[in-house]
Amino acid sequence: MLPGLAAAAAAHRCSWSSLYRLRLRCRAAAHSSSERQEWQNLVTLGSFSDMVRCSHPYICTLGQVKSYSTNVQKEGQGSQTLRVEKIPSFDETAENIGAELKAPLIKQESLQVRVKAVLKKREYGPKYTQNNFITGVRAINEFCLKSSDLEQLRKIRRRSPHEDTESFTVYLRSDVEAKSLEVWGSPEALAREKKLRKEAEIEYRERLFRNQKILREYRDFLGNTKPRSRTTSVFFKGPGKVVMVAICINGLNCFFKFLAWIYTGSASMFSEAIHSLSDTCNQGLLAVGISKSVQTPDPTHPYGFSNMRYIASLISGVGIFMMGAGLSWYHGIMGLLNPQPMESLLWAYCILAGSLVSEGATLLVAVNELRRSARAKGMSFYKYVMESRDPSTNVILLEDTAAVLGVTIAATCMGLTSITGNPLYDSLGSLGVGTLLGMVSAFLIYTNTEALLGRSIQPEQVQRLTELLENDPSVRAIHDVKATDLGLGKVRFKAEVDFDGRVVTRSYLEKQDFDQMLQEIQEVKTPEELETFMLKHGENIIDTLGAEVDRLEKELKKRNPEVRHVDLEIL
Repeated sequence: MLPGLAAAAAAHRCSWSSLYRLRLRCRAAAHSSSERQEWQNLVTLGSFSDMVRCSHPYICTLGQVKSYSTNVQKEGQGSQTLRVEKIPSFDETAENIGAELKAPLIKQESLQVRVKAVLKKREYGPKYTQNNFITGVRAINEFCLKSSDLEQLRKIRRRSPHEDTESFTVYLRSDVEAKSLEVWGSPEALAREKKLRKEAEIEYRERLFRNQKILREYRDFLGNTKPRSRTTSVFFKGPGKVVMVAICINGLNCFFKFLAWIYTGSASMFSEAIHSLSDTCNQGLLAVGISKSVQTPDPTHPYGFSNMRYIASLISGVGIFMMGAGLSWYHGIMGLLNPQPMESLLWAYCILAGSLVSEGATLLVAVNELRRSARAKGMSFYKYVMESRDPSTNVILLEDTAAVLGVTIAATCMGLTSITGNPLYDSLGSLGVGTLLGMVSAFLIYTNTEALLGRSIQPEQVQRLTELLENDPSVRAIHDVKATDLGLGKVRFKAEVDFDGRVVTRSYLEKQDFDQMLQEIQEVKTPEELETFMLKHGENIIDTLGAEVDRLEKELKKRNPEVRHVDLEIL
């Protein structure tokens, strides 16, 4: 016990030499009452703790140990009896102290550790994607099944991405794959069947192309008996009507101007004849563009053919520059280098006067149409023309304006030639008409190129569409707004929407049975059950978010009929 006690005392830095001296003094206490009194005064709570100095908190409790001392009592008169209480030996004292030293070291509080339940991270491989959905059309085409084969499979109703249907039926991909293996026997047999059907599809397309070609040849030979009301109707109103009027008038002007040039040999008259010819050809090209622009969108062109008007106007501008301006400059330069005398200009003046009246009438028709369209868009006439919102009518306006000015320039220069007899004035008139046509063509090329590159709609319209989205309770913010004019009054709107998850979740909870949901929550005891509960309602909340996107898109199209395509991206 002593070696163990000494080790414990050394570990706690206690002075045991003081205890040894205390034992010697206790043995001598029985021989002297004065010494016994001194021992009694010595072994007190304070002095003992001073003698045994220790920094350990449990050693300091030694001050609470009972002190043993000698007492002298009188039992009778004239006699004294010395009664000495037993003082524990050093071994007993050391044993008691060692027990107190060991007790707090052995007794320890139990350590409680709480382990957080964390789901194991899953690797989502090809096996997990078998839970994906597949539509009936894809199941039939990709897995070579029949509609009767799908009747035995599990059917799931999902939210439809199309506006005309609210929901549609889908199937689990794993079920479809298992059914295809059941029908065909093996993956190899399924692959062979796919190859055969692919070859049959290619052969069908080739036959269809040949049949369509034969049908076109038949219609060209016998005529198309089926009326094409939609295509022909566009030429009786709006830009189509303006283009058809311009084609008829410019065709007549071109014919008579060429007769006048042949009769007089005037360079200015030749420029005017070329000008009318280029106008007639360009307006025919515009008519083709208008006819193509009203075609129904197909899988190859999902946004339609409305840009064909801009393409036709762009080609028209290039044609005016090359045919009109180029030939006018060429004829004017050749007249300056080799001036030729001219015949009587009376018939030329008459034809120019008739051309001025007819071109002015066409110009008036184009101006009225553009004013009507500008009022419908809430824009000024000048801004509507400069931004080329109606490319076909815009071309007619500029061509007829150039025609009226060109007739004026040609008549003025021919008059100067008649008065002075100098043919150089007539050549200068040809150069002036060519310069005017070059300016018109440059403007048409620039405005139509800007439109084809993708032009934004008016800022006021963008602000109105943005405010409509931001005022919705389920939307927190709108970012990266893009509204592009597709032509023919069609707008494509795109924006990134930051949805409020609380509102979306609340809209989902409003359709749920709270008592049933509480019961499901109370039944959750394990992490796996919690995962199943969260996956179920999480998927339904995502579907609710998709329904919110569809609702906003329909609301935008309803309040803004010009918006035909809406792309809302979830931020």
